[in-house]
Amino acid sequence: MDVLTFGETMGLVVAEPGPLEFAGSAQLRIGGAESNVAIVASRLGRSTHWVSRIGDDAFGRLVERTLRAEEVGVTVIRDPQRPTGLMVKERRSRTLQRVRYYRSTSAATKLAHDDIDDDLLSRASILHVTGITPALSPEARDAVDTLIDRARALGVTVSLDINYRSALWTRSEAAAFLSSAIPRCDIVFGGLDEFALVDPGIVTADAAIEDALARGAAEVIVKLGDRGAVGERDGHRAAVEATPVDVVDTVGAGDAFVGGYLVARLDGLTLDECLALGGLVGAAACTVAGDWEGAPRREELSQLFDGHSVSR
Repeated sequence: MDVLTFGETMGLVVAEPGPLEFAGSAQLRIGGAESNVAIVASRLGRSTHWVSRIGDDAFGRLVERTLRAEEVGVTVIRDPQRPTGLMVKERRSRTLQRVRYYRSTSAATKLAHDDIDDDLLSRASILHVTGITPALSPEARDAVDTLIDRARALGVTVSLDINYRSALWTRSEAAAFLSSAIPRCDIVFGGLDEFALVDPGIVTADAAIEDALARGAAEVIVKLGDRGAVGERDGHRAAVEATPVDVVDTVGAGDAFVGGYLVARLDGLTLDECLALGGLVGAAACTVAGDWEGAPRREELSQLFDGHSVSR
């Protein structure tokens, strides 16, 4: 198995454009940072697996069915007492979207590190986690914390995307977790403002990289949105500009970047090439509405971005 992910995936209600209270129709989808990465990597030809807890309900079945259809391996614990988390996306205009979460008592708030057994964990090349899961509850925080240590003990590469959500926990709570987690992770992704959680003095990508490396991370990638990304690995620092596209929906673009980057890394590509593929996949995700629906398959990259694809 190439990429193992651990975290909450929710049912997603996408209302038609306009005020939510007047919406006459809506679409049912799914979304979750960790499963988004798993789907992206799967579409690019890598074997992936997602582990979580869901409710014994329609949204939980939708989540499981959708991920299996995307050829993502699934391990779930169904909770008969707690529901699958839900998010509702309101599209007020092309550039203004609001997302409401209904997850405070979801099944995933009871995630535990032993939801992943050693056999499954040891078969992964990369364990990918985010800062969203530890923000769900003290139990989920302990689960991620312990899982990182277990993966390291088994020689599994640990990837962390900071993914700070202010609605789930405070900056100080996030900073405390990150200060402990970053030194124990091999690859750390984040936006500039997210790296600043551990040091408010961080105002540049270079400073973010240097701080995370000094804390013990081996590989650091700063996502800069429409300004591209900067990263460092093995003493080599590189940057990539954002690929210009007609943007439809930016939600999920960061997850798509991470998925593309991890696949390129598994392919043995250089840092520059990893950043390039991550950027292309992230850009492709922006051209379609949805958290992951725009993620391309490997053979589509050259069609979408003629002359810019990275493949071997």
